[in-house]
Order: sequence, then structure tokens, then C-alpha cells
Amino acid sequence: MNFWDSEIWVAIVQFGIIFSILLFSNALRRKVSFIRKSLLPTAVVGGIVMLILKFIPFVQDFIDKSFLEMITYHTLGLGFIALALKVRKKREGSSMVIIDTGAITVSTYVLQGIVGLLITLFLSLSLMPDLFASAGLLLPLGFGQGPGQALNFGKIYQGMGFVGGTDFGLAIAGVGFLVACLGGVLILNIWRAQGKIKINTESGPRALVSPMEVDAPEEIPLTESIDKFTIQMAFVVFSYFLTYLILVGLTELTTFLGDFGENTIKPLLWGFNFLFGVLVATIVGTVLRKLKSSTIMTRQYPNNFMLNRIGGFMFDIMVIASIGAIEIKNIGHVIIPFLLICLIGGFVSFLYVNAICKHVYPSYRYQAFFSMFGMLTGTASTGMILLREVDPNFETPAATNLVLQNFPAIVFGFPLMLLLTFSPLGTLQSFITLGILALMFVGFNVLLLRRKIFKKMKGQEGV
Repeated sequence: MNFWDSEIWVAIVQFGIIFSILLFSNALRRKVSFIRKSLLPTAVVGGIVMLILKFIPFVQDFIDKSFLEMITYHTLGLGFIALALKVRKKREGSSMVIIDTGAITVSTYVLQGIVGLLITLFLSLSLMPDLFASAGLLLPLGFGQGPGQALNFGKIYQGMGFVGGTDFGLAIAGVGFLVACLGGVLILNIWRAQGKIKINTESGPRALVSPMEVDAPEEIPLTESIDKFTIQMAFVVFSYFLTYLILVGLTELTTFLGDFGENTIKPLLWGFNFLFGVLVATIVGTVLRKLKSSTIMTRQYPNNFMLNRIGGFMFDIMVIASIGAIEIKNIGHVIIPFLLICLIGGFVSFLYVNAICKHVYPSYRYQAFFSMFGMLTGTASTGMILLREVDPNFETPAATNLVLQNFPAIVFGFPLMLLLTFSPLGTLQSFITLGILALMFVGFNVLLLRRKIFKKMKGQEGV
């Protein structure tokens, strides 16, 4: 192979396209007023630009869909690992509120799953008999968990018979960003006109980065025999490599389970690569803290500022690659369920999140709503973008709740993970999944509304 052979330049060409579009989209967002006011992140604008460019035959030949899907898959895991490696400070806020926030997150996933599954089950049993009945379960993955998981399970469903499943999942995630940002801006302006909220209209002074964030005394030097940023990347990639080895080992064990292991457990394992990555990174971080506390290791290696930047970089690349990987023509045959799922799913998500925030966060319901609605239709970053419009200095606990709810959400959401590969096994399994989701939704809301329920019961006893 020669240096000038195209195979050597494949990755550079694809990343060159991605970063060129990102730079153009950043300028576009800065200079075009209505795009800036839409609050769409630059990566989402870039993804839309790439989609538009793909309609040009000559340009489309240079965009490798498989490569973009691969980038989406890996950046999801690497981004979560970078955030999991951060050194945690003493927990802030009420632990019960954080648990409630995790419950709201999973309860919304469950509701989105019910809505999506009801739509596709009904259509598959009536107007569209060839429709993949469990396609609606991609709604909570696309809206609730973002493009990475939408890609993972869209591909899994495609392997189980859903033609165009990957593009269907990615398209739902793309629309989710529009619902979060454009829908969020619409709600912001309606509530502002009604006098319910005040929107931050001042850009304010730019937040400065303290030198201590980048090069604290107890940390390794910024530059020595190896660059400090290189060490951060080494820990991230090392953790992901360990994740791969663990998944390979677990996959070998699934061979003892026959077809169930091959068709159900194996896709589930590799589909949740990011979750295993978080667990591995948490263990790596714990080991590093133990080594430092025992004085075997005299300096702190992870740097939160740089790990945040790595995570942000990975998620930006994930978003633009995931939207750019969508092939609109591949979802033409399922455009009706796609539109129904996105429209009804977005509206129901708004109604539920608004109603539950009113009860769980009475003193800062609107701030909590925008953070949760942005996250549960887009990603955590869109939740933060919307939150800054009504709480620019993060004076309410809404931002803290959003960050710390991840662990209880993982615990609460574990049964939902199992249902994702159980439902596609047949119509009966889909109905069983629907019933379990309904029970889960009721259970979560009893937990979330416990104070109101117990207060009402106590009042009835006193009569």
C-alpha cells in the first residue's frame, strides 16, 4: 500500500468533511439571527447542513455512511467515559430530589416507549402489516437518550428484520433536537408573554477559566515528559479498551445460551457499550483515588476541565455524524409512523414533563422543566442550553439535578433495557412489553407523587 492510496486517507477525508461543515455551521449560527435564536447547537446545524449537502450527487459520493455510523457508536462510549473519569466533589443537593429526578427521566422514557409502541403496534396490526411492530421503542432511545443509542438499537432492530431501522432511529434523534430547541424556544416565548418566566436577554461577561482548573498544584504538571492532555486521552482510551475486552469476554459466555444468547443478550451487551464504559471508568477512577489516598501515587492524574472538553468534543462529533448518517430515502416507506411517533411523542413528553415538574419541583418548576424537557427530547447539553435562558447563573438546583440523576436513572432503567430486545421477538412479546411498561409508569408516578397521595390519604382518614 502506498501513501497516496485512498484507503490510507479514508478517515482523514471523513473527519475533514465533518470538521469543515462544523466550522461553516459555527459561522452560520453566529451570523444568521434566526438560527442563533433557535438555540440549535452548532453540531445539530452541522448535521442538517450535511443532510442538505447529501442531496448533491457529487458530494454524497464523498460521505461514507458506514464511517459516520461507526463514529457515532464510538464517540458515545468515549464521551461517557470521559465524564465518568472526572474527580467527584462532595455530593450537592438533596439525595431524594436527585432520586426523584432519575425517576422522572426513566418514567418519561417509559411513557415515550408506551406511545411509540402503541402507534407501531396499532399500525402493524391494521393499516401497515409489514411494519416492524416494535419500531416505536426507538422513540425513547432517539428522544430520551440521543443519537448514539438510537443508532445502536436501530441497527439491532435492522438485524431483526426492520428495514431501514438504523436511519429510522437516527431520524427520530434528529427530530428530537428540533423538538427540544425549536419547541423549547416556542414554549419559552409563550410563557414569557404570559408573564410566567423571564428570559435571559443579556449575554453578560464571559466566564473565565481559572488557572487552577487547568493546572492545580496537586495535579500532574501541564507539560513535563508527557503532555497533560495526552494523559487524559490515555485514560479515556484505556478505559474503552478495557470495556471492549470485557464485552468480548461476556460475548463468549453468551454462546452457552444458544440462540437466546446470540439473538438477545449479545446485541444488548454491545448496544450498551457506553454503560459498560461508564462502569469501567468509574472503577478506574476509584483505583486512582485509592492510590492517591494511600500515597502510592503522589499526584492527581485526571483533570476535570480537560475531561469535560474531551466529553464535549466527542458528543459534538457524535451529533453531527449521527444526523449526517441519515438516509432520508430509507425511511420513505415508514414516513407515516415516523411522523406520528415524533409529533405525538413530542407533545406527550411536553405535557408529562410540565405536569410532573409542577409537583416535584414546586419552587423552581419552570427551570426544572426546561432542563428536563431539553434532555428528554434532545441530550443533556440541550437541557443546559434551555436552562440558561431562564436560570443563567444556575441559581436553582435544576442543573445539579440534571448532572447527578444519571446513576439512579441507570438503576431505574435497567428493566427497560431488557425489554428493548424482548419486544421484537413477536406480537405477544410486544403486548407483554406494553403491559410491563404501563405498570412501570404507574409505579414511578406513585413514587413521584407520594407526598400528594399520602397527604390525600391522611386527609381522608381525618374526616
